[in-house]
Amino acid sequence: KNGRTIREGICSTGSYTILTAGENQKWVFETPRGELRVLGKEKSPVWVKPDWAFIEEGLPVPPPGHHSRYERGVLGDYKLMLGRGYLIHGTLYKRFLGMAVTHGCIRMGDDDLEAVYKNLQIGSKVFIY
Repeated sequence: KNGRTIREGICSTGSYTILTAGENQKWVFETPRGELRVLGKEKSPVWVKPDWAFIEEGLPVPPPGHHSRYERGVLGDYKLMLGRGYLIHGTLYKRFLGMAVTHGCIRMGDDDLEAVYKNLQIGSKVFIY
């Protein structure tokens, strides 16, 4: 705030693994680097599972809007949207904080996530390096 660090914490970022499905589908699970902005914020978020989440589990991909795409409680108490499907959110797997294990999102512990959620507004800059 005002050019000073007000909190430091540990987070997890993209694993850089690659998932392929057939010849035309490929995902690289990386966290984007550089300057992003908070495009939206939400309390008690519900995860809308993308196609890759089903493919990764060896399950058939349901149509958009299907009830199996919605999962509660896995993103923590808050999420901040950075665009293109990337989020800052909580995690059920706190033992993995500090490791490159995500599908590209930034995962944080509960206290750090709450502080970030309360201190960043829509339009705030987020720097990822």
